[in-house]
Amino acid sequence: MASPQTGERLKVVTALASVYILWSSTYLAIRIAIESIPPFMMAGLRFFISGWVVYAFLRATGVKAPEAREWAAGALVGFLLLLVGNGGVVYAEQWVASSLAALGVATVPLWTVLFFGFWGKWPSRLEWVGVALGFAGVVLLNLEGDFRAHPAGALAILVATIGWSLGSAWGRRLPLPKGLMAAAVQMISGGFFFFVLSFLWGEPMPEAISVRSGAALFYLIVFGAIIGFSAYTWLINNVRASLATSYAYVNPVFAVLIGVAAAGEKITGAGLGAMAAITAAVMLVVFGGGKAKQSD
Repeated sequence: MASPQTGERLKVVTALASVYILWSSTYLAIRIAIESIPPFMMAGLRFFISGWVVYAFLRATGVKAPEAREWAAGALVGFLLLLVGNGGVVYAEQWVASSLAALGVATVPLWTVLFFGFWGKWPSRLEWVGVALGFAGVVLLNLEGDFRAHPAGALAILVATIGWSLGSAWGRRLPLPKGLMAAAVQMISGGFFFFVLSFLWGEPMPEAISVRSGAALFYLIVFGAIIGFSAYTWLINNVRASLATSYAYVNPVFAVLIGVAAAGEKITGAGLGAMAAITAAVMLVVFGGGKAKQSD
């Protein structure tokens, strides 16, 4: 019989594999989905449907309904992670290549360790080196043609990473529902916020949804949200934040390869240099967290 420790390790490995592999492909899937579906409307459909599917499954298996304060906490985290975090990526990918969007999001662990400092866990010296190197990579990344041509896209990626990181750090201190119910509440709330934003933004109803976009949306619902986001929610509440966000240095490598191979995207020397700097920076943060200082 497997020991409890072995079972926990298996859960961690499975959850990490989900966000490492599945989220690497969601950047291209988003770009395809918004070809015929307005971006915020697409994100609303993705998370609202996913959230209710997970919620219905959990309730059917006997999980109790969240309390009012858990809904409020979940809505706050859903706002930061999904509307601000994912919404910024979706908005940017109207102009920015999926591979470059993934590179920008790779700075999430850097912002996350900074936000954790607000709650007493300041970065170690090695982590500070990683933070500095990571921001150098961001500067290099902004030399890429897509970002220089579309500064709104670059700003959206920056806001997205800050929002996602703040939500990840703050969420560990809020009274969220237990287990996967936290993911369900966050996705339902995030999906609702996207629908409101879509209406306020004046997004038109699509006249027709292409087969490509429909298939991409289905992929995002099942693999990106129901499986991927649920796995991330479990990780951020059960393992070190640096480990939970380590997907950010794996995703860009695969996203670049997928974007180049499947969509003919191109990446310049500046982009490759940024990928190397950001990857090294995040690895310093992930593996240098053992000696982090506690504030007074």
